Amino acid sequence: MKYYLSLAIGILASMGSVFAQTDYDVTKIPENLKTDAAVVIRNEESFFDIKGLGAARMDYKVAITILNKAGEEYSEMAEVYDKFSSIYNIKATLYDANGKKVKDYKSSDIKDQSLISDFSIFEDNRLKLLKFASVNYPYTIEYSYSQDYNGLLSFPSWRDIKGFGVSVEKSAYTIQKAKNYKMRYLTSRNLPTDSVIIGEKIQYKWKSTNVAAISSEPLSTGIDNVSAWVKAAPNQFEYDGSSGNFDNWQNFGSWLFNLNQGGNKLPEATRLMVQNLIKDAKTPKEKIRILYNHLQQNTRYVSVQLGIGGFRPILAEKVAQVNYGDCKALSNYMKALLNEAGIPSNLIVIGNDMPSLNPDYSSVGQANHMILCVPLEKDTTFLECTSQYTPMGFIGYSNSDRNVLMVTENGGKIVHTPVYNAKANYQIRKTKIILAEDGTADSEIRSTYANAQFEENLSMTLMEPVELRKKIIEGSPIPMAQLTSYKYVQPDKTVPVLTEEINFKTNPILTRGGDKLFLVVNQINRHENVPLKVENRKTYFAVPFGYNDDDEISYVLPKGYNVEFLPKDISITSEFGSYTAKFSVKDNTIVYNRTQTMNNKKYAPEKYGEYVDFYKKIYQADKQKAVLAKTL
Repeated sequence: MKYYLSLAIGILASMGSVFAQTDYDVTKIPENLKTDAAVVIRNEESFFDIKGLGAARMDYKVAITILNKAGEEYSEMAEVYDKFSSIYNIKATLYDANGKKVKDYKSSDIKDQSLISDFSIFEDNRLKLLKFASVNYPYTIEYSYSQDYNGLLSFPSWRDIKGFGVSVEKSAYTIQKAKNYKMRYLTSRNLPTDSVIIGEKIQYKWKSTNVAAISSEPLSTGIDNVSAWVKAAPNQFEYDGSSGNFDNWQNFGSWLFNLNQGGNKLPEATRLMVQNLIKDAKTPKEKIRILYNHLQQNTRYVSVQLGIGGFRPILAEKVAQVNYGDCKALSNYMKALLNEAGIPSNLIVIGNDMPSLNPDYSSVGQANHMILCVPLEKDTTFLECTSQYTPMGFIGYSNSDRNVLMVTENGGKIVHTPVYNAKANYQIRKTKIILAEDGTADSEIRSTYANAQFEENLSMTLMEPVELRKKIIEGSPIPMAQLTSYKYVQPDKTVPVLTEEINFKTNPILTRGGDKLFLVVNQINRHENVPLKVENRKTYFAVPFGYNDDDEISYVLPKGYNVEFLPKDISITSEFGSYTAKFSVKDNTIVYNRTQTMNNKKYAPEKYGEYVDFYKKIYQADKQKAVLAKTL
């Protein structure tokens, strides 16, 4: 009896702060928390109680002060659940600037709706949604709820700072578990973990107080390095009739492998089709290319997020019948096609546009996508099976250069995806501009884009002509008077290279001063601004991807003019990249060569000033002018 009483008292003590009344008068917010803030987290309490391998309960409460219109995105409760969880006991209140209660919301005010994503037709996630409304700023919203979980693949994560422009008065997270329950957690650097033993339970506690807001910072890679955060995961788990162990990536991979046992069978008609398709192929690479082309031409991507179906691929024979599937289903179907061709392959679990998997910490939340890996004798080919347009072996820069999980019969294995470096992500452009004395010109642009730059421009090949024409005109660095012709072609469908041809007549690009004409020599790939200076920057930064731009522009001078002045060659080098500009005259033609290479690295906040200075030099170099004078 004494044990149960002490346990109850301990839990009540932990939850007491969650449901205690707080004074939400905005004048009570410390001034330092209002600086650069649109939102202040007044109080946030999360209490996650693990009751067993497949059961848990979350009690959550938050109070948020919206200081101005920029904070409106935080003025709602939007909590997700599915058939393996339920949300109940919702309470919600609106307060004015003085902390006076304006309204208690009723259950009828809360929408319960399906959370069907734009890309998903099968999904059992639902949403409890309440949008708070106030005509006056500032105001405070407060809501709380309980959520029961029936199946545990992952635990809720916690972060004190929710985004740029958000300050924190108080935020806390508690995980409670039985002493013999095994779990793991990661925390941000220097975040202390308090642990308390209450009877047969252990509570891990983290908290954060008085954290000032950070203004949005250009090229930021995220706020991980400035926020306090906790990520936690179970070792053993039970979910939707399945059980497994996540204590390392090998075991994680074993669970995924076993989920798909028997899932690679193909209908007899599909097997015969595969054999017919590859009958004349001479090499494994040729067979892969034929079958990948078949996949792209005959299937389409549809997301499926139903229970364990969010992790188990749809059977290959089902995909063969319906010709659609999600990333798991299409990757598994491609695997089955290759199996029939005698080529082994492995499913790959990857975080698309996410950081690399942490090799020392396995968990579900680090990945959101699946692709396929085909290990060959001399190289390894990765296949993105959801795209109908991606060349074989090109997986996109949001999948490149990161640790991923290869699923094998012996469990999971961490491998690394291909790296597309700056030289590989090239743009090569040659432009011929025939100048007229009135300042107008006839222009021909011929460009080639590869890898990441191919990916950025691929959509141009898929647009309707009217839409494409509009985009070319609006995006032209030179003001167009008339677009004469244009063409986008992928010469070889097996290679991530795209060519562009644009011909047009310009509005005036020469300016007159007396009897001289002035020409900004870089008319095509010019930087029009410099990244904003950020004093005391807090977050790390990086360009989206490394690249190499190579431009050559030839200017045929107007009749009766020659070059009176030409800028000197320019060379700029730093750890961020390099830049060269060369100017020459040949046969009454100015030839301008410009090369810019940018490195795709993550840089510490204190390096940002140097980065701005580097870009400022490029900005100035791109503005260099030539002077043309009339011949006598």
